[in-house]
Amino acid sequence: MKTVALRSLGCKVNAYETEGMQQILSQNGYFIVPFDTCADIYIVNTCSVTNIADHKSRQMLHRAKHLNPKAVVVACGCYVQTGYENLAADPAIDIIVGNNEKKNIAQILEEYFEQNTAESSSKISHVPDMMSDLEYEEMHIGAYSDKTRGFVKIQDGCNRFCTYCVIPYARGRVRSRLREDVIKEVCGMAGDGCKEVVLTGIHVSSYGTDRGESELLTLLKELQAIEGIERIRLSSLEPGIITEEFAEGIGNLSKVCPHFHLSMQSGSLGVLKRMNRHYTPDEFYDKVSLLRKIYDKPAITTDVIVGFPGETEGEFEETRAFIERVGFFELHVFKYSRRDGTKAAVMPGQIPEREKARRSDELISLGNQLSLEYMNAHKGKKVRLLTEETKTIEGETYLLGHIPEYICAGIKDPEGKYSENTMVTGTLGEAVNGEFMQFIPDDI
Repeated sequence: MKTVALRSLGCKVNAYETEGMQQILSQNGYFIVPFDTCADIYIVNTCSVTNIADHKSRQMLHRAKHLNPKAVVVACGCYVQTGYENLAADPAIDIIVGNNEKKNIAQILEEYFEQNTAESSSKISHVPDMMSDLEYEEMHIGAYSDKTRGFVKIQDGCNRFCTYCVIPYARGRVRSRLREDVIKEVCGMAGDGCKEVVLTGIHVSSYGTDRGESELLTLLKELQAIEGIERIRLSSLEPGIITEEFAEGIGNLSKVCPHFHLSMQSGSLGVLKRMNRHYTPDEFYDKVSLLRKIYDKPAITTDVIVGFPGETEGEFEETRAFIERVGFFELHVFKYSRRDGTKAAVMPGQIPEREKARRSDELISLGNQLSLEYMNAHKGKKVRLLTEETKTIEGETYLLGHIPEYICAGIKDPEGKYSENTMVTGTLGEAVNGEFMQFIPDDI
């Protein structure tokens, strides 16, 4: 029995697909081992969102060959699509598998072993043209190691072509999974004891648009009816999907969590235009206001890029002021990273790294302040906590979990009274080091 070690780099979609490949290989007689051990086969599901991600992907592939020089090293995923020539010329890599081919990983390995012997070997490649491949790659996950929260991929690809992003070229056009396949998988998760599902994809807001119109609200209504699933969480959304109809629709679905990650990137109109983002700061704020009409203190989180080419100090201050105006729960701050092959990479006015670091530090500090303010605004609120893991913090034993707004909260539980993957009703107490809130169960 051959041993296989898998490593996923980058986003939750990659993690989902790596889990899918792992299960396919297990079903085909391979034995899964940790990546840092000596394996017969190493599979790296690569990321290519930045030049740094490309570099990390190459490092991980070379690390695999170093762990076992005789092993078969497989490069999968986004860097395969954007950096194929580099991988094809790299002697450390034996098999190259692009996006939309991961579902065939067992057959591809079989093909390799049929063609190669211990005495001689030749590289094989399965790399589709993602700009013309319009098929959704179905990879049904049949078992779940995380019994609390499971990620479900519902779509792939992106049609937006932001000037800083190479992902549409790596992932291709929008392709949506069939609703019946999503329902089947989530029902399996419920049967496996999973209480919360997170819908993920490259551009979740586009779900169904390749079939004519958005189907996201329809899908959410169908997921609401699945017994055993208690929470439905959405991953990153584009602001444009938040219409009055959509906000009211999800507001009527009790299982949809009041936690919305709206991709912003900048609070400056000029920077948004250069990024080819399709909204203004005022339009973004209107979307947040719609959600706040429906929900009481919903968690609004976002991504921000600082140091985009040409970003002036004034434009950075516009972003800072806009963040304060919105009052986000969490900020994910990224320093602009030049990505070969994108329009932004050749734009004038590239910002020095030291200045990008300063701006990043300022927004991270602001984000921490806003996060604490948001947590404190929930103090004394009656909520349901989904317990996840036990940790020792400052000498105290806590059972940690999240409330629907994704605030982390913890039950002080030195005697192990409460178990993981359980819904507990109680009241939020003080914030602890700005990291989590104390949780007082009703039955204490």
